[in-house]
Amino acid sequence: MDCMRDQLNFVYGEEKGKRILEEIIDLLERFEGKGLHKPWVDEKDVVLITYGDQIKEEGKPHLQSLHEFLNQHLKDVISAVHILPFYPYSSDDGFSVIDYFKVNPELGTWNEIEALSGDFELMFDAVINHISARSDWFREYVQGNPEYKNFFIESDPNADYSTVTRPRALPLLTSFETKEGTKHIWTTFSEDQIDLNYKNEKVLLKIIEVLLFYVGKGARFIRLDAIGYLWKRLGTSCIHLEETHKIVQLFRNVLEIVAPGTIIITETNVPHKENISYFGNGYNEAHMVYQFPLPPLTLNALHTGNASHLLKWADSLEPISDRTTFFNFLASHDGIGVMPAKGILSEEEIQAMVKKVKDHGGYVSYKNNGDGTQSPYELNINYFDALSHPEDPEDLKVKRFIVSQSILLSLAGVPGIYIHSLLGSRNDQKGVEETGRYRSINREKLSRDKVEEELDQPSSLRHQVFNQYKVLLRKRRSEKVFHPNAEQRVLFLNDHVFSLLRTSLDGEEQIICLHNVSHEFQTVNIPLQDYGIKKGSSFMEIISEQQIHTVKNRIEVTLEPYQVMWIKAYLKRPQN
Repeated sequence: MDCMRDQLNFVYGEEKGKRILEEIIDLLERFEGKGLHKPWVDEKDVVLITYGDQIKEEGKPHLQSLHEFLNQHLKDVISAVHILPFYPYSSDDGFSVIDYFKVNPELGTWNEIEALSGDFELMFDAVINHISARSDWFREYVQGNPEYKNFFIESDPNADYSTVTRPRALPLLTSFETKEGTKHIWTTFSEDQIDLNYKNEKVLLKIIEVLLFYVGKGARFIRLDAIGYLWKRLGTSCIHLEETHKIVQLFRNVLEIVAPGTIIITETNVPHKENISYFGNGYNEAHMVYQFPLPPLTLNALHTGNASHLLKWADSLEPISDRTTFFNFLASHDGIGVMPAKGILSEEEIQAMVKKVKDHGGYVSYKNNGDGTQSPYELNINYFDALSHPEDPEDLKVKRFIVSQSILLSLAGVPGIYIHSLLGSRNDQKGVEETGRYRSINREKLSRDKVEEELDQPSSLRHQVFNQYKVLLRKRRSEKVFHPNAEQRVLFLNDHVFSLLRTSLDGEEQIICLHNVSHEFQTVNIPLQDYGIKKGSSFMEIISEQQIHTVKNRIEVTLEPYQVMWIKAYLKRPQN
């Protein structure tokens, strides 16, 4: 309570802060006992990212079809499901929410959500920077309802907005006709996504109610979408302001009271230093942040056959606390963010990556810089196709893709896997043509019958990717060294091999993770003593289950192009 009081006083002042705290206490009492009580994450935690209608069939609610598909095929390899916004919406494939408290009837009802939460932990999206222009909140504002006055940010179109960070090449303000005349309203992402005004404490209280409602409906993870833009103050960048951090900290305190173990994940597609600022002091803000540099750096490594940037970046990562970790991902419903690679990759390297993505059938989204210029913001392409040229042999494409995913799974943190990656999907050019939006290239809706038919065919791409991926997931979930907070040490053995040493929390188990990102055979020589690797009586590559021999306390192995090896040190010889 003291922390919440301090946070509210900082943002709203003491007098108003006291009143707001009293109303928050009323909300806490109303939702008491409705949330989950969960322990911290471990190596078994793997999150699948999907839309509620990604797997469809006739005659069933889409969420029911998804639930059945997951139970049939993925029960033993994933622990949680991030259902992308499943609320009624008006645009942006769900990220322009009409009603936070309802399930899109095209997907199902709260019954389907709660049934899914019985078999998997769930991540809900809190799309709380903005709301749909078709929402009741905005309609009431337009009609002059005093209850919704100042719910949105009215602005002078002639003011100077040159310092404002812009994630889109679209106007910052949109004009609307209201009962009180023409108003120019802040719309960071689109004219249909109206930014909420958190300077009005009624907005804050409404959103806290939304978050408490979500944990009451079974949410274990709460993803704070585009949270960096929450607070606006003219003359600043209007991103990552201190008020934003204080409000995220307030959300954490509220959820800790009602549902201890709820995990807050902040989604901030920005350079690394700004991204990790949402960890706060390690115990007071986000539990996880998206690992945004990972997708472009892994892509760069496999485009060039050189992992040096990826190695140096991974070596710079430091643990924050035993109750924070990274949410690692390579693909998602969005594209591959370019901004997080700034300062790691040169402009020439970024442009080379942009060119390859275009050559591979993808697109590039740009952002306004405020000085009349534009920069690449996001690469829109399916991650499988981003890695390989369309004319490359299929077996090569699969190897290149699987090594990228094994890098994801080997890193400290919790892995988030987009359903199209797990299913070996490809660029959906038809989707781009139908919607006119680049992001549709990686948002294809799939027929359950057709997908299952392809999964049953050993020669199909889906079967090859899906089954190889599941092997990696099972191995990962069975090893303590892959606990999200287990020690991670980068090994600089060969610029073409992304190499890690993972050590379990108790220090008793170790695995050397080797990933050849090149099209050539690569030899690595590992002096065990130099890297603090325990002198095990034996070593085994756990994916192929082959013994690895040592010579003079060294391991020397040669990796085939795009081969993965996870070599485990056994203090005692494993029993057959």
